[in-house]
Amino acid sequence: MIIIGIDPGLANTGFGVINKIRNLKSKNLNRVECLGFGVIKTSSSSAAPDRLKKINNELSRIIKNYQPEVLVIENLYFFRNLKTAIPVSQAKGVIMLTAAKNNIPVHEFTPLHVKLAITGFGWAKKETVQKRVKTLLKLKELPKSDDAIDALAIALTYLIKKVKTV
Repeated sequence: MIIIGIDPGLANTGFGVINKIRNLKSKNLNRVECLGFGVIKTSSSSAAPDRLKKINNELSRIIKNYQPEVLVIENLYFFRNLKTAIPVSQAKGVIMLTAAKNNIPVHEFTPLHVKLAITGFGWAKKETVQKRVKTLLKLKELPKSDDAIDALAIALTYLIKKVKTV
């Protein structure tokens, strides 16, 4: 099962793609691998519609390349700054529309749920989440971008929550 996690933002939209592999020969039935990650960057000198269009186009290309079965996105339920909330919400809307146009189901998790799933503690520090992502995906190095790391954590959360509910 290929899962794409998205950390939405107008300037930087992080993405992380993971694959859950079922191994029938081993007692360890499931293995998770990182297929890719990165950041869709837009320029603050561009108009908002052009920035949103770039997010749509880049995400469409990523979806075509990896063909995920599920898209998982961060659900921000609290904003300290309304000036940031509106552009992030616009980006999130474009991301959800892109998923819908590609017939990919969308699931949402709050940062609290992500931290709880990844570390077992909902108020874990960012560094703790990052180390756990590195361990779970057996990465030699973490991505340089926090947005990409967050996206991988969001994708892993779907997998962890799904396993617990099955």
